Amino acid sequence: MASSSSCPPFTMHKCKPELVTPSIHTPDETKLLSEIDDQNYLRFHYSIIQIYQNESSMANKDPVRVIRQALAQALVFYYPFAGRLREGRGHKLMVDCTGEGVMFIEADADVTLDQFGDDLQPSFIYSKAFMCDVAESEDIKNLPLLLIQVTRLKCGGFVVSTGWNHVMADGAGLSQFMQAWAEMARGIKTPSISPLWRRELLMARDPPRITCNHREYDQIQDDNLNSPDLDLVHRSFFFGPAQMAALRVLLPRQLRQCTAFDLITACFWRCRTRALQIDADEDVRMMCIVNARNRFRPPLPVGYYGNAFAYPAAMTTAGKLCANPYEYAVELIHKVKGEVTEEYMHSVADLMVLKGRCMPTTVRSCLVSDLTRARFRDVDFGWGKALSGAPAKGSTGPFYGGTHIVSYKNSKGVDGLVLPVWMPAEAMPMFVKDMEDMMSGNQNQQSHPTKAASFIRSTM
Repeated sequence: MASSSSCPPFTMHKCKPELVTPSIHTPDETKLLSEIDDQNYLRFHYSIIQIYQNESSMANKDPVRVIRQALAQALVFYYPFAGRLREGRGHKLMVDCTGEGVMFIEADADVTLDQFGDDLQPSFIYSKAFMCDVAESEDIKNLPLLLIQVTRLKCGGFVVSTGWNHVMADGAGLSQFMQAWAEMARGIKTPSISPLWRRELLMARDPPRITCNHREYDQIQDDNLNSPDLDLVHRSFFFGPAQMAALRVLLPRQLRQCTAFDLITACFWRCRTRALQIDADEDVRMMCIVNARNRFRPPLPVGYYGNAFAYPAAMTTAGKLCANPYEYAVELIHKVKGEVTEEYMHSVADLMVLKGRCMPTTVRSCLVSDLTRARFRDVDFGWGKALSGAPAKGSTGPFYGGTHIVSYKNSKGVDGLVLPVWMPAEAMPMFVKDMEDMMSGNQNQQSHPTKAASFIRSTM
């Protein structure tokens, strides 16, 4: 388990931001975003941090120069990223492909990878220092669609921070772009996967019609919306083979072959709900991000890099979730993921039009995304695979009840999965204890006493 700590003393020198443009002229046109892209919830920059060690065979290469040049080449194929957003009628977003470029910052840090030690485990607690400095209040239409910083380290390693406007691509789409970018850095002239825009595939129908049940967009009133900001603390949990085996033992034999996502997400949901001491009769939701590319018939075309996911919500009461065995949560999560079909995606797109791009509910809700298949650790700019490749923050965008699962090899050389979590400080000790109990194969947690006057309401 890793937690936030103070930053070691090191200095960071950042050069003045510059705009990197496509290396050759690209089409000057306007492209519409799909209704799945153009959700209010996705109108923010989401950052990925990749950490690389020194590679002796690249001793005469400057990672900043190589990566900057490759970026200009990759933008020829992914030229919409070099444009700017524009809002049309009904607040509909589109991309003006102006070729203005993406933000790029060259930096140097007086620190080595060894000094970070176990703190390299996602979420990298020093991420902020390695990211582009952009005010969170800045209108996204005024910002480049990619915000990139490459920082050399004293040991010869380097850190790549890539912030992308989430309306342009999901994790799978960004991974596709980054693989193309890395291929350019290794001297390959054209991407192995040709990018495809085709956002009309996920536009609303005419006329729009909601045909599925979307509990993730239920509009719920909460009596704690005006409370002061919670004191949030961060922890990350490593699930190696031993921890995964311990969780599987808690299940009946017919469920032990379920996915790692189902195991970890059910564990997180159950422990989080108990720690927040939510009233037993209150509804709680677990939203599971599902990549829908292969749920279409036929599947979405190879190369499609737009947002193509849904987050259906498993729902039950806090009392049932905590009182029932662990398998109850696992089965709810497995079942809700299966709800995502081609029709479900079209229904979400239509809902965005009919309900004004409403936000998903954050009341007594949490959300988990599986980023293991995005393979951010596998992006190779010529220095080999990254030691770590994961979102900069433990939360999913602006929603502190959201998180993700990423792959990671710990300092002992054990391959596993990491779940970063933000919780109110007063709830974290109980949450950690319950998580560690389950990760050691013990689900005989005693119910916690109700504190009606001091309940922590989950509006994260």
